[in-house]
Amino acid sequence: MLEHLRPFAPRGLMLIACGSLAPMTGVAADGVDPELEPWQQAEKTEVWEPVPETVQAPADGVPSDATVLFDGTNLDAWEAEDGGAAPWHVEGRAMTVKRGAGGIRTREDFCDVQLHLEWRTPEDTAGMDGQDRGNSGVFLQERYEIQVLDSYDNETYPNGQAASIYKQHIPLVNASRPPGEWQSYDIIYTAPRFDDAGELESPAYATVLHNGVLVQNHVEIQGTTEWIGAPSYDEAHGCAPLYLQDHDAAVSFRNIWVREL
Repeated sequence: MLEHLRPFAPRGLMLIACGSLAPMTGVAADGVDPELEPWQQAEKTEVWEPVPETVQAPADGVPSDATVLFDGTNLDAWEAEDGGAAPWHVEGRAMTVKRGAGGIRTREDFCDVQLHLEWRTPEDTAGMDGQDRGNSGVFLQERYEIQVLDSYDNETYPNGQAASIYKQHIPLVNASRPPGEWQSYDIIYTAPRFDDAGELESPAYATVLHNGVLVQNHVEIQGTTEWIGAPSYDEAHGCAPLYLQDHDAAVSFRNIWVREL
């Protein structure tokens, strides 16, 4: 009878009497060899190298492999946006925007980073609302802005409120504290990559925690964060400074550190 079935069988088909396609090796499909002891089976999936470097992570402190950019004492790690000494005020272990003097940038360049900083908008909000209340920004590679703004009971366009990727990504939630209170950003940033011809190979990405709350979850940065017009990656670039914005508001910063990834 099987002779009559052969013309209708697809080429290469093997008939298995037991109906199983598992290899006849004694090893199950999940890779477990029943002839081995449990500890021997476990060893097969253990990876012993590389061993992660030890990093000290004190409570409410700075990781031992971080670069401290501001510890409340001086602005040595920073310079004016046009070069020269950073002009902002340092008082009470915080630095505050010197309104009208321009932003400041790090003297060192960075690409992929974990960045921690704390910021505070002015307590006095009389006569101010929207984008005029405590406006500043954290610019990654001097191009891609995480917005700083007093967004506590302060209506504005959501893709421009605190913790937005400015004009690109609305935060998942508004985790803002009242004006005059210290707030924190923890930012995980992956820089864009360009090929030898200057064309974009992969865009930048950012994850942001605002006061410990996830507000940007590995979002794609679409290019430079523009006030007017569409974002773009029209300029290939390498590592570049971190930049803090002077937007005519006395915003303060403290406890700034960065880990290069």
